[in-house]
Parts: sequence; C-alpha cells; structure tokens
Amino acid sequence: MNDTAQRQGFLSRLFGPRSFDPAPAAGAAAVIVPALLSGDPVDPATAGASAFAYSTERPKRWDSSRGLLGNILGPVAFQPPARIAAPAATAPLAGPAGTFELPPVLVPPSVGTAPAAPSLTVPAPAGPSVTPAAAPPAAGPAPAPLAPAAPPPAAQPEDTLAPAAEPVSFFVRLREGLGRTAGRLAGGINSLLTERKLDAETLEDLEDLLITGDLGTETASKLVEDLSRSRFGKEVSAREVREFFADGIARVLEPVARPLEINPSLRPHVILVVGVNGSGKTTTIGKIAHQLVQEGRSVMLAAGDTFRAAAVEQLKIWGERTNSPVVARDTGADAAGLAYEALEKARAEGVDVLLIDTAGRLHNKSELMEELKKVVRVLRKIDPVVPHTVLQVLDATVGQNAHQQVKIFSEMVDVNGLVMTKLDGTAKGGVVVSLAEKFGLPVHYVGVGEGAEDLRPFAAQDFARSLMDLERLH
Repeated sequence: MNDTAQRQGFLSRLFGPRSFDPAPAAGAAAVIVPALLSGDPVDPATAGASAFAYSTERPKRWDSSRGLLGNILGPVAFQPPARIAAPAATAPLAGPAGTFELPPVLVPPSVGTAPAAPSLTVPAPAGPSVTPAAAPPAAGPAPAPLAPAAPPPAAQPEDTLAPAAEPVSFFVRLREGLGRTAGRLAGGINSLLTERKLDAETLEDLEDLLITGDLGTETASKLVEDLSRSRFGKEVSAREVREFFADGIARVLEPVARPLEINPSLRPHVILVVGVNGSGKTTTIGKIAHQLVQEGRSVMLAAGDTFRAAAVEQLKIWGERTNSPVVARDTGADAAGLAYEALEKARAEGVDVLLIDTAGRLHNKSELMEELKKVVRVLRKIDPVVPHTVLQVLDATVGQNAHQQVKIFSEMVDVNGLVMTKLDGTAKGGVVVSLAEKFGLPVHYVGVGEGAEDLRPFAAQDFARSLMDLERLH
C-alpha cells in the first residue's frame, strides 16, 4: 500500500478518495453539522471554503486520542476528549449494598439540547469491597447521647413461676364421672316436671325413669311412693324432685358406705380380691396398696392371677410404685400354693396388709369357682380366720348383671365388701343403690378414673347428689 492510500481512511479507500476525503469531509462537517443541529441555513460557499481550508491539513493515519468518528470526520466536528475540560473527580455515589452508582456521563457541548443520559447502576464486582472515603460531616451541634439500654430482666427460678393448679376435689371427679348417669336421670326429671302438677301419670313416668337408671325396681318404687305421700297433687319443680330423690338415695346408701378397716393386731390383715374377668381387680389392688402405703402401712402383694402373664407384670409395676414386695410365680402355677407361700412370708416379715390377687372367672363356671374355694381352704390351713376381708370388684358397666355376680361369689367365698369401678364410663351408676338395697354389703371404694387417686372411699351423700346432678352440701 502506497503513502497516499495509507493516509486515506477506511471509507476513503472503500468508496474512493473523492467521496470521503478526510480533510474536506472534516471541514465541511465542521460547518454543516452545527448548522443542521441549530436549524440555520447552510451557505454552500462557506462549506466549500471550509473544506478547502482543511484539505491541506491531513491528519495522521490514526490518532488514538480522537476516537473512531474523530478520525473519520476530522477534529472539528467531534473534538477529542483531550480538548474538553475534564470533569472534577467525584467520589462514587453510595448505592444499595453490593452496587456502585456511576456519575452521569458528561456530553460535549453542542448546538441544541440533548436529553441527559440516565445514571447507571451496576453490580459490585466480586472481590473485596472498597469503601469510599466519607466526606467530612457538616459542622453542627453534637447529638444528644443515647440513653443506656435497660438491662434484661433477671431469669426467675422455676419455683417462682405460675403456681400449679389446685388439685380437683374427688367430689368434682365423682360428679364428672357420674355425668352420663346423672344426665339421664336429672335430664328426664327436668323434662317431666315443666309446669305440671304431680299426678299419677307423672309419678309412673318418674318410676320408669329411675328403673332405667339401674336403681332397681324396689328402690324406684320406694322413692316414688315417698314422693307421692308428700307432694301428690301439688305443683313441684324439677329441682325439688331431684333434691327429694337425692335425700332418699342417701338414706339407702349411708348404712353401706363404710371405709375399709384394717386391724393392726393381725399382721397381716389378709385381703382376698375376687371378681369376674375384666372387672379391674389387679388395678384396684394397686390403688388400694397405694393408699395404704400413704397411710404409713406396710403392704405385700401376691400375684395370684397365674393364668395371665400381664396381670403378674402389672402387679410388679404397682409393687415398684408403692415400694411393696411382690410374691409371684411362673404363668400357670398353682394359685393356691402361691397364696399359701405369700401368707407365710407376710407373717414372717410382720407386714401390716397382704393383698392377694386372683384370676378372673365367670360366676356361671362352677369349676373355676371351685378353684377359688380351694385358695380359701389352703389359706385357712395356716390361719382359720383368713381371709379377713373378701373384696369383690364390680364393673359398673354391667348394670343389673352385678346382682347375679354378687350372689354367686358370696355363696362361694363369703364376700364381705364391694368395690365399684368404672363409674365414669357408664350410664348405669345407679346399680350401686340397688345393690345396697338388696344385699346390704359394705361398699368400701368407688372408682371414677385410671389414676391412683381416682379410687376413693365411698361417701353416700356425695354419691347421691352427684347422681341427681346437684352440687355438694357444705
């Protein structure tokens, strides 16, 4: 390439020296471009003169300081950055975390007004961040010192937290447990005695209601007869009738509501616990043992239900809870022999009470009942007056069937005390009243739950008022 071609720009070499000669084009552009931007007419003579004037001043082949358009069109139309006053250096503007905000791009002065370029915000490059030097703060009054933060409250010890809730009284648990029975009886009385005189029809309905509540025909008839003699033909409220029945039921129950008495001179006082399958004998033994230990008595347990491995394990758990020794054998062992061994051991150690569990058996199975009689015979070989107490555990959910159970067991082993369990799961709680009326056996305990404290001595008035859904008398 010769010297002339080298001096020509890229466009001049492409289209020819006359079309895009660098100097004339630059000179013409210096006149034409400002005129076009301002809207003034262009003088051809002036434009030509400008082109001629610059034709003798050819720039170098490439000046890196002029940029692309400066090299193509000449130094006049587009001044290189070096001929424009450099803007004052400014610190980078603070932007959001992780970004730098660049200052606005300065545009060279030109004829006319062009829109300002927007500020650009670019993400900060990865790497150590550069914190710009902060400008000195403006002079002014010193800020007020901050108040010291309040110290956090001292942690309170556990024993100073909210006090534990007071234990619920047994009467409340009893009333809640008898809720289904009381709901049937009290609800029925309320519906029968709404603005109605006490007539024969009402009395008959009341008697039927008491019978369906498992109070028994004898007890129901007696209660209704007493009510008829005192209130017949008069207007009475449901509340009055419920109070009247509660008083009558309490009179029936008071003779049999006797706590279990332990003779301290016997050592041991032997208690044999009997009942049908599923009545809750083993659990009842554990709860009685718990209460006796709470009273300061020493207790020994005999796992006489050798037919059910779970019963043996259950009694061992109660023994651990009450710190009472347990006499046990393998499953299927002779129950009478185990009872004999337990009595000898209890006598030797001088414990206060020996509680003997037995296998559950149906009252209509004569061979099983004979096995129970055998246990009593073997015990009496050591002491002819044992067992001192024979407790029969009754499941309240069986209702009137409990009468037959008490009859058979009493004939076989001389039952002399009752425990009524599961009163909280039935609407047949009134069976306690009919049993008391018919057999007159002491009712030592009633159970209204699974907890050790849910088996409590029987209280006639509390039971009667709970049965009629009435509050306790103080």
